[in-house]
Amino acid sequence: MGANNYYDILGVKKDTSDKDIKQAYRRLARKYHPDVNPGDNSAEAKFKEVNAAFEVLSDKEKRRKYDKYGDKWQYADQLDEAARQQSQYRQYTTGDSSHFGGDIGGMDSLFDELFGGARSRGFSRRSQPRRGQDLETSVEVTLEEAFNGSSRMINLQDEQPCSTCHGTGRIQNLPCSTCRGAGVVADIKRLEVKIPAGVTSGSRVRISGKGQAGYGSGPSGDLYLNVTVAPHPVFQRQGTDLTVEIPVPLTVAVLGGEIQVPTPKGGKLALKIPPETQNGRVFRLGGQGMPHLGKSTRGDLKAKVNIVIPTKLTEKEKELFRQLDQLRPA
Repeated sequence: MGANNYYDILGVKKDTSDKDIKQAYRRLARKYHPDVNPGDNSAEAKFKEVNAAFEVLSDKEKRRKYDKYGDKWQYADQLDEAARQQSQYRQYTTGDSSHFGGDIGGMDSLFDELFGGARSRGFSRRSQPRRGQDLETSVEVTLEEAFNGSSRMINLQDEQPCSTCHGTGRIQNLPCSTCRGAGVVADIKRLEVKIPAGVTSGSRVRISGKGQAGYGSGPSGDLYLNVTVAPHPVFQRQGTDLTVEIPVPLTVAVLGGEIQVPTPKGGKLALKIPPETQNGRVFRLGGQGMPHLGKSTRGDLKAKVNIVIPTKLTEKEKELFRQLDQLRPA
């Protein structure tokens, strides 16, 4: 794979777990993010490398192909098929079954065969219209972004037609040296995507036509966003309902009164507390929770009472509590 393979870019070993790969990606993405390094081209380039590496290593199937074929992992299916056909061809012409699965000239020569001279034997299908590959990437949003909907700038590994051979893979009937006969070259594209209101952890958002470009006149694939919503310090989420703990002074809980309840919109709502409200009581504010994905309706906001016991009482206040204790014996 070379010295600068995807594992080296993320600073992990080949047998690293998926969890450790994700942690390494988050650490490096924060370090090299363009917002943290404004105007730093080298940091932006590193950020693109990190995203490209994570895009492959975070996907089990892509990682398997990458481990087998390195930087040619995108052509794994064609390479496997070409290897199978070459093995069959050798067995047919030599009668020697030991060629099955054996060395057929190395992966590089197989790649040249696949996208070069093998075209005449039908190993390449790029001349036929074919739909582009679907792409996937992970996106983490805040609760506020999930509440209101938001947009994100993401970096995707993509394929573009080779500018040297203009996508033909051939120059004067020879394989193009730039794309090695593939007709396409790897590229990183920056794309703004929309996150709809109401997403939750595990949501999979489909963005039509933003995957890899199709081959020939084939349509582009789709892009899928695997969404994670970060935990919030104030609100607890259960589906489309939100729960928030509200501190209520002891006097208000006993005598009744009004308190302010924070909302995910950023404002506050007035809530009437009836007299003799018990600790832990939950008040439901209808329609103030999270949006239902793809709908105009919302869940509820639940305000849970947390009675605050007064501290640093004066002697007079203590005497009043003693009097209350005498009036209401246990």
